[in-house]
Amino acid sequence: MRLHVAGLWRYPVKTLAGEPLSTAIIGHDGIPGDRIVRVRGPEGVRTSRRQYRLLGLRGTLGPDGRSRINGHPWDSPDALALVKEAAGADAWLEAYEGLDRFDILPLLVATDGAVAAFGRDIRRLRPNIVIGGVDGLGERHWPGAELHIGDAIVRLDSLRGRCHMTTVDPDTLQVDPEVLRDIFRRFGGQLALNADVVREGTIRIGDSVSVSRT
Repeated sequence: MRLHVAGLWRYPVKTLAGEPLSTAIIGHDGIPGDRIVRVRGPEGVRTSRRQYRLLGLRGTLGPDGRSRINGHPWDSPDALALVKEAAGADAWLEAYEGLDRFDILPLLVATDGAVAAFGRDIRRLRPNIVIGGVDGLGERHWPGAELHIGDAIVRLDSLRGRCHMTTVDPDTLQVDPEVLRDIFRRFGGQLALNADVVREGTIRIGDSVSVSRT
């Protein structure tokens, strides 16, 4: 099977559930609208690593380009009430577009072969781009390579170390610590790839992908 773009995801509100896309422009700061709002508390940024109920809320981007939470504008009282219920009464939301809003690099690339080996819902891995047609754990040999997708070039930097967010079921929000133990046992704690953009471009579901060793 040829390599192709099998999935695209954006997360307009950092750490909340995201939205699937059919087309995405990728630039040097990733996908426009990705993680442009975040949850804060007095101690700093709050994420689903601890406040796992945040994964029960969905971030989307409205037609006006503004983030929404379960359909409510991110800076509305309704959105804030949902976040406080999930992350604590002292939580708040803020817009932030610094590059350090990404955990490591602006893109996370997953492959269907590794997801099949993982054997659980791909949403636990929170990818931006999913590459289909990959044989087994082929992604483990990809760090240092480039993906050519149409006019865009994506540089694959390193395998992503996984955290407690993978233990949360994206539908039931039940926490299963065995998931992370399994990732460490079978995959050395790493699944999917940290990536950035060498050349900007538009990518679409179904686009052919080639892997280039630089």
